[in-house]
Amino acid sequence: MTLRNLRIGFLFNHDCTHQVSHTAPIVSELVRLGQDVTVITSSIEQEAHARRTIGACSDRIKYVRIDISRLSKAINVVARAVVPFRRIANLRENVDLFAGFDALVVPETTSALLKSHFRLDTRLIYFPHGAGDRSIGFRDVTRFFDLVLLPGTKTRDRMLEKRLIRHGHHAVVGYPKFDTVDMATRRRFFDNDRPTVLYNPHFDPVLSSWWDMGMEVLEWFAGQDKYNLIFAPHVMLFRRKMHISVEHRRMRLRRLIPPHLRNLPHIRIDTGSPYSVDMSYTLAADIYLGDASSQIYEWICQPRPCILLNSHGARWQGNPNYAHWNMGQVIDRVAELPHALAVAQEQQRVYAQRQEAAFQATFHTQPPETAAQRAAREIVYFLSQDKSPAA
Repeated sequence: MTLRNLRIGFLFNHDCTHQVSHTAPIVSELVRLGQDVTVITSSIEQEAHARRTIGACSDRIKYVRIDISRLSKAINVVARAVVPFRRIANLRENVDLFAGFDALVVPETTSALLKSHFRLDTRLIYFPHGAGDRSIGFRDVTRFFDLVLLPGTKTRDRMLEKRLIRHGHHAVVGYPKFDTVDMATRRRFFDNDRPTVLYNPHFDPVLSSWWDMGMEVLEWFAGQDKYNLIFAPHVMLFRRKMHISVEHRRMRLRRLIPPHLRNLPHIRIDTGSPYSVDMSYTLAADIYLGDASSQIYEWICQPRPCILLNSHGARWQGNPNYAHWNMGQVIDRVAELPHALAVAQEQQRVYAQRQEAAFQATFHTQPPETAAQRAAREIVYFLSQDKSPAA
């Protein structure tokens, strides 16, 4: 195989667009290296987001949209409440398309089914969407990928410790999403000078604070006049009414936000706009309020106060799944929130150094080369070698 005849597919197969920015920036860099790249999406929204992210090179890239059969669509109406049926069906029903590539680049692990169940021989290249600490990001399924590209040494070391990656089949390249963001731009979402809090709960029915504390948090902010609030949960939280955690064996029905909490001048509720995934809110706010989302690592690109909600009684100290809880105050009740907010700036003197160290361990940076450039170079190098496939 020569470098000029590599056919590389970038697969975006999800319900939302939040995974696109993690790998799409690599596309244009591969095109500059003379590679033949196809972007494969499962929705109009994902394709539009990919085109915006890739930008000027879009006219040199082929776009393909995949879909599932009528029978699968009918089954999905019922099955989607329990499993990501449509995503799995998209993989199974498009194996022939994927087989035409030398490699397929993906930002999630469901695609490992192509190797484990659907007998695809194409090389699978995995770049995690996010750089968080949840245990779900360090599962055995990672072993099915031929090449794993990683944002920093923190993730690499933990994967090595668990023997999820092997020598010659992984590389630390940085965080391509940062390549797409102007860190100096700070949008104004309120017409006052109050400190702005970003409340960013996860969707996991065990780890997320939304289920047991979220409504109380919104009610507290609604009744005070010292802070603005941006409520921007993980985009998947309001995508489904029912959430099931296979990992934690828990199912919960999502609550609706009552009308009296909407349209308040000091509260912005956003359950899934592009601002939720392009770091607009992350850069605009002054204090982060969250639980299990990896977005906290994007937050500390500019160290600022963090408050973490322990809604499920976690014994988090010394637990690598909660490493990010060392970067701010951890509270167990919403009643503790007013005090935590009042002392947030003062406490930041304690946590700033931890945040800076965590950022350096989590994200590899080596200017002037960007993360996307390093990733493209590693992909081409890997595919040009005679590597044995993943187990």
